[in-house]
Amino acid sequence: MELSDLGFDEWFRLKRDESGTPECGVARVTAVDRERYLVRNEAGELSGEAAGHLLFSAGSSDDLPCVGDWVLVHIHNSGTLAIIHGVIPRRTFFRRKTAGKTVNTQMIAANIDTALIIQSCDQDFNIRRLERYMVMANDGGIEPVFLLSKTDLIDAEALERIKSQIKQAHIGIRVVPFSNRTGSGMDEVKSVFQRGRTYCLLGSSGVGKTTLLNRLMGHEAFETKDVRGKDGKGRHTTARRQLTMLDNGALLIDTPGMRELGIIDAGDGIERSFSDIHELSGRCRFSDCTHTNEPGCAVLAAIQAGTLSSERFNSYLKLAKESEYHRMSYAEKRRKDREFGRMVKSVMKHKKKA
Repeated sequence: MELSDLGFDEWFRLKRDESGTPECGVARVTAVDRERYLVRNEAGELSGEAAGHLLFSAGSSDDLPCVGDWVLVHIHNSGTLAIIHGVIPRRTFFRRKTAGKTVNTQMIAANIDTALIIQSCDQDFNIRRLERYMVMANDGGIEPVFLLSKTDLIDAEALERIKSQIKQAHIGIRVVPFSNRTGSGMDEVKSVFQRGRTYCLLGSSGVGKTTLLNRLMGHEAFETKDVRGKDGKGRHTTARRQLTMLDNGALLIDTPGMRELGIIDAGDGIERSFSDIHELSGRCRFSDCTHTNEPGCAVLAAIQAGTLSSERFNSYLKLAKESEYHRMSYAEKRRKDREFGRMVKSVMKHKKKA
């Protein structure tokens, strides 16, 4: 196997050369379990550990390796252990705000070409959540594709209504309906995957991510569980993020279902995901239009004319406000962290002198 089979192309090669560490080898992170890693290189998959200086110099958890990262390594223990000395810059990423009240970022996966956002045709289908996933994908420079699972649960007319909802919401995204149970649409799903490119499965528990992965691999490689009958919600099957190579040479990262999808500083992602609203904003009479009650507001005019739904506009406002609020909170947290770090260094310096 060559590194190119794992997605290592000229872009990463140039970034690796800029690192100034020619003595290090290159490997790709395939799984992370707390501070333990699995990495893969030309020789195969092996265990990995972060070097002490990498842990010490990391400003936040974002600076540590995540699934999909390319890392600089030294191989030890007769080729069975990789010590990770650095992370090659990420070309793309998928991140979220950490769950709960803590304002921090969590890197889900890196160097993804296409995000496969999966929702099912039952109670899981939600336009607003789809928009949120799109913002997060676009924020990280990843192409989003929408996989609509469990089409066997509805008839053709209901499926067309769902497609129509997506179209009417001005969500410009490729939609691929399929059924794990009947196999309908699987040929189109498989056509998405290309050799040497990296894909990431994103969606709630129970929408069929792991079952789809097993289908793509051609055998039951990962455990699946039935959804709960009382509410149709899934039970967690995927316990960790993991990169797998498919038979056709495509690389696929499966992820656990995420209940919270908080966003931080995703302005560019919001602009790309709501390009219709951004375009309308450029037609407003005033450049600083807030789209509330100003005369000559093209956004309000579109809502009144019925060409822009108020639900989509409210979703845009909500995500933009959330992104900015978390951005400011995170910036304040990092400022306090830096001040604390300087204080600790000052204390240690005076202690040494004493």
